[in-house]
Amino acid sequence: MPADLEVQGPHGPVPVRVYEPDTPAGAVLVWAHGGGFRHGDLDMPESDHVAAELARRADAVVVAVDYRLAVGGVRYPVPIDDVHAVWTWVTARTDLPARKAIGGASAGAALALSTALRVRDAGEQAPDLLLLAYPFSHFPAPTLGLGRSLTAIEDMVRNYVGRISDLPPDALPGAARLDGLPPVHILLSEDDDLRPSGELLERQLHEVGVPAQSFLARGTTHGHLNRPQDNPAADDASLGFFAGVLRLPREAPAWLRRAGEKRIEFGADYNPEQWPREVWAEDVRAMREAGVTIVSLGIFSWARLEPAEGRYDFGWLDEIIDLLHANGILVDLATPTASPPPWLTTKHPEILPVDREGRTVWPGARQHWRPTSPVFREHALRLVRALANRYANHPAVAAWHVNNELGCHNAHDYSDDAAVAFRRWLRRRYATLDDLNAAWGTDFWSQRYTDADQILPPRYANGPVNPTQQLDFKRFSSDALKEYYLAERRILREITPDVPVTTNFMVAGDINDMNYPDWASEVDFVANDHYTRPGPQSRDELSFSANLCGNLAGGRPWFLMEHSTSAVNWQPVNPAKLPGELARDSLTHVAHGADGVCFFQWRQSRAGAEKYHSAMLPHAGTSSAIFRAVTDLGARLRSLSGVAGLRRTPSQVAVVVDYESWWAAEQDSHPTDRLRYRQEALDWYTALLDAGIRSDVVPVHTDLSGYRVVVAPILHLVPDALRQRLTDYVAAGGHLVTTYFSGIVDENDHAWLGGYPGALRDLLGIRVEEFAPLLDGETVTLTNGATGTLWSEWLEVTDPAVKILAGYAGGGGPAVTRREVGAGSAAYVSTRLGPQGLAAILDDLLTPAGVGSELPPELRGKVELAIRGDVRFLINRTPHPVGLSALPGAPAKVPGRGVVVLQ
Repeated sequence: MPADLEVQGPHGPVPVRVYEPDTPAGAVLVWAHGGGFRHGDLDMPESDHVAAELARRADAVVVAVDYRLAVGGVRYPVPIDDVHAVWTWVTARTDLPARKAIGGASAGAALALSTALRVRDAGEQAPDLLLLAYPFSHFPAPTLGLGRSLTAIEDMVRNYVGRISDLPPDALPGAARLDGLPPVHILLSEDDDLRPSGELLERQLHEVGVPAQSFLARGTTHGHLNRPQDNPAADDASLGFFAGVLRLPREAPAWLRRAGEKRIEFGADYNPEQWPREVWAEDVRAMREAGVTIVSLGIFSWARLEPAEGRYDFGWLDEIIDLLHANGILVDLATPTASPPPWLTTKHPEILPVDREGRTVWPGARQHWRPTSPVFREHALRLVRALANRYANHPAVAAWHVNNELGCHNAHDYSDDAAVAFRRWLRRRYATLDDLNAAWGTDFWSQRYTDADQILPPRYANGPVNPTQQLDFKRFSSDALKEYYLAERRILREITPDVPVTTNFMVAGDINDMNYPDWASEVDFVANDHYTRPGPQSRDELSFSANLCGNLAGGRPWFLMEHSTSAVNWQPVNPAKLPGELARDSLTHVAHGADGVCFFQWRQSRAGAEKYHSAMLPHAGTSSAIFRAVTDLGARLRSLSGVAGLRRTPSQVAVVVDYESWWAAEQDSHPTDRLRYRQEALDWYTALLDAGIRSDVVPVHTDLSGYRVVVAPILHLVPDALRQRLTDYVAAGGHLVTTYFSGIVDENDHAWLGGYPGALRDLLGIRVEEFAPLLDGETVTLTNGATGTLWSEWLEVTDPAVKILAGYAGGGGPAVTRREVGAGSAAYVSTRLGPQGLAAILDDLLTPAGVGSELPPELRGKVELAIRGDVRFLINRTPHPVGLSALPGAPAKVPGRGVVVLQ
């Protein structure tokens, strides 16, 4: 039961009601109810219900304040004085949690914000966060025009302050100086005339650098927390929003929720809703035979789980989760929000994406939803909350799988919703419209903006669209998808804080719409979907992607959520995998840190667009080569349980990947449209593998100081801070290698002046006046016999410390240079050489750094070496057996397409 107490204030005792959680408290909240400054008490739901629920949900002590109301001659600042007195009392108590917050609803939100400003100015203990429900913080108050009387608002202010002009800034604190506040979390009621006050407050906070986020409670009016019975779902979501941020942050679980010894998990996406119930028992029996330990469940089941708006059918899902649990199989439970059901798109076609040319993306496939659609988010998050509440305590649920392959088909939406969200994103990035105009170079082609509402996404135009606008839209689009993921994660963390939350990345091939290095810190463990593409570097590309995933995970174990047992269905030609490739591909991911190996999917579909996509249990059934290979792999993974949990062992060479350079370098109106950023990086990776050199594929923000050699291909976008980092790396003895079209622009896609390679010109000791891209079929020959394609340059050496490692034949000048800087160096390659051409210069780049192969000469190029802890993986890059006699403790050979693990 809550305790009623009194706190001494400057105007006499202040009644408070203290609510304590049943579990140890991790936070304390001072809460002030609303009521227009002249109504309300501790028994109203906006005080009692809210305080009790936040105490329970957030494991927090909540102190509800019965401040003096503006009646009987009481006016500003007396209510603020009372709230401040309670805040002072709370902060003086040593028996309360260290994490402290203040908040309130409506008028109470204004009092809480005013108190936070007062303690800031007085240098007193500040709150760690503010919780403001539908705040009334401005006068004159912006309104939605839904019928609230402006006269009534004036009367409320006159009653509270005594006048409606020359108001003290902290009376309605939207007029006050707002910098220096802690993070602010704002709850908004959708159909609230005063909602614009909360929205304006959020924009003001962003403008002065205060972290702020808002949550819009759909279908609610002002004061909805005081009427929880009117819309229980909105009340639940609103209190969940506050509880999720108030609760003392816990260290997120870094791996699956399960007991027992470490192991490498093995399984697949499982779609039982595609099959009659009598098949389920057969599935589970075959899963046990194959050694399956986990399945991803419910990924595309929205139409089954919610067949009509607000009507849920969890019965079938209960049944299959119980069946899996009874057979010792874990569940990676998906939020089924990747594909909205027909009833939703029929009722709300405004959730459908719009492409660059203005065409609506209609239902019929999947991911037909706008990442920024408030309507889609309302429906999706309501389903997520229902799902989380249903299965929070089910012992089979080992992880949450948010959505599916976010951005696979809807990364770039050009709708009106996206336009509004893009402008909001731009306001956070640029302090003023003048700053945006400068960054976008809008004086070119008379594009200067005089009002933010003039700004649109880079829709179809009759010529090249502003390049910085395009780049910022790519940044925004990645952020919009990430923000959607975070909205789902917030609910899952609130309800199931002990269950890890992830989403499946797509680090593979040319997919770059999502800036995964920026996303990686937001998932509890990295998960990835990878599918090979045909070509001479197919196997190396798999290794490259797995390597990058391992480094996105910071060396910790990660989860291969999907790959294929054999053929896929979405390429022009879909060849089956050759014998040995199923296991080799899987084990290559394990070698680079994966502690989970899963496939799409468990049982091959009879119907639908992916019926020809391979699966663990193919159309041919258990009496098939694929199922036998799957079962063999399951046994192999069980034998490698000692590898689980081991970190990747870093190498001496890093290959840097920078998604923003990738985006910028491949935009239109460039010297060539043939440039492919990732292909150049992969060529370097292949050349290093050919030389028997282990390398780490790392994001550009990685600490590079531990690497002897850093290869940064096409590092096109180099802000000044990155230029300084690379300069410091070389000065400290590191050896940098970069290539053509590097260092050219800053973060705004503005060219660095003075000659190319721009920001890196002085570090490299060279200068280029003009690019010389090559036509299709045109090549250049180097003095070392290598052949260049795609690009060439006329290099001028500007520093006598530069050595020319190779030139263009026929007197064409330097092609590959290296400048020594103390014990370090900076090298430059001015043409695309491909793996074979790079092999001719690798020794000149690696030997001065003291980097050599860890493999015997006879294995270099034939075998890839990957190391986790003290476990070595030897991966055969060829279709032929390779002898291992030169390696002590190794078997005689590694089979063609095989993998040997030396534990």
